[in-house]
Amino acid sequence: MKIGVIGTGNIGGTLARKLSEAGHKVKIANSRGVDGVRDFAGEINAEATDIRGAVTDVEAVILSIPLPALSSLPDGLFDHLPPHVPVIDTSNYYPGLRDAPITALDNGQTESEWVQEQIGHPVVKAFNNILADSLADLGQPQGSRGRLAVAVAGDHPEAVHTAMSLVNDTGFDPVFSGTIAESWRQQPCTPCYCCDWEAPVMLRALALARKGEGQARLPQLYASFATLGDAPSHQDIIENNRAINWPV
Repeated sequence: MKIGVIGTGNIGGTLARKLSEAGHKVKIANSRGVDGVRDFAGEINAEATDIRGAVTDVEAVILSIPLPALSSLPDGLFDHLPPHVPVIDTSNYYPGLRDAPITALDNGQTESEWVQEQIGHPVVKAFNNILADSLADLGQPQGSRGRLAVAVAGDHPEAVHTAMSLVNDTGFDPVFSGTIAESWRQQPCTPCYCCDWEAPVMLRALALARKGEGQARLPQLYASFATLGDAPSHQDIIENNRAINWPV
């Protein structure tokens, strides 16, 4: 599959690497232009391109940039992208930590609904509820015992199917979480968020989510960073997330 990746941070860069390793033809771009991604593209056997090149002649686009950076994308970037080509949104909203306040999100609008409005193209929400370290290191072949899951939300079956196939190709079980309007179920601090769950537990976690509770838990998450210290282990982070996101 021909895939364009916009953003080469922890998630975008890892996805580009893993999808290239899986045999896909990957083009990568970021805000620094072609020269800014050339070395990384060579390292992972991908094509360096600019932002517009990443959405041209592709079968899927992965949009992996912070929400505030959406305003810096070229106008009309997705205008000529066919409707069946998914734009996979990996973003999360962290107000008061990384992101400036976004009134619509603070008032309860689902993050990916807001992203759709900003870019003018339907999105599929995926790869947002897994830690970058888990994505990089914990993928397993399909059918493996203990394989972790990634939630996928979307409104268009063909686009969702494409996104789920890419989740599988990166080494994780795709779990459908519902429509984009329901994708709040996989936003930060919900029970399914960044807890390294296998598929059966992921499905249960999605069903137990209550709208608004994840956003209400964010201050507790931020406060926990001081307790974790400067160099927490992966397991420390997972246990902390589980304790906050799915209190029992």
